[in-house]
Amino acid sequence: MRLREEEVHTDFVRAGATIPANAKSLADIGLHESRAVRRLIRHAVVREASPGAYYFDEEVYESVRSTRRRMAIILLVTMLAIAAVLAFGVTTFR
Repeated sequence: MRLREEEVHTDFVRAGATIPANAKSLADIGLHESRAVRRLIRHAVVREASPGAYYFDEEVYESVRSTRRRMAIILLVTMLAIAAVLAFGVTTFR
C-alpha cells in the first residue's frame, strides 16, 4: 500500500497539483479512485479544493509518514522487549 501511495504522490507532483490553486480532477492527473487514493483522502493528504478537483497536501503527507514511522519503531521495540523477557524467563526457569 505504501508503494501505491508513493505512486499517487508522484502522479500529483507530476501534474503540479500540490496546492489548492492547482487542484485537478483525478482523471486529469491520470488516476481513478483506487484504495490508495481513498486512503489518502481519508487521511486528508489528498484534499478536495473544489468539487471534483483535488490536490496533494505535502505537509500532511510528511506528518502521516512520520507518524507511521514512529508507530513502526514503537511496535519493533515492543516486540524486542517481549522477546527479551521471554528469552530471559526461559533461561531463568531451566
